[in-house]
Amino acid sequence: MGTVAADRNDRMVRAFLAAWERRDTEHIMSCWADDGVYHAIAIPPIVGRAAFREFVTRFERVPGGRLEIRHQVASDDVVMNERTDHITFRGKQLVVPICAVFEIRDGRIAAWREYFDPALFTSA
Repeated sequence: MGTVAADRNDRMVRAFLAAWERRDTEHIMSCWADDGVYHAIAIPPIVGRAAFREFVTRFERVPGGRLEIRHQVASDDVVMNERTDHITFRGKQLVVPICAVFEIRDGRIAAWREYFDPALFTSA
């Protein structure tokens, strides 16, 4: 049985990912800490709220995808998931297996790390 904080974090990350599917920048940003760090391991980290907003808004004109969570576990300060992202990249449909770690602080995402095979993007 999870704690109240773990359950809240689980719901928040699920809603955050659903916001990515529908390209809801404002909801995405409402989940993000001022000093948050996003690091897709294949690219340099994106640090801070302004830089993350700039990153997020680049996707507003890209068709939404489906981020299928296969497994997710949550604690009082960490959420981890295994998912399959069905996305469009350079006009091509991609299926990307991903493992992600979200560090939660004060109800917001303070760090988000994603692990995937970058070769899926170089061949697109």
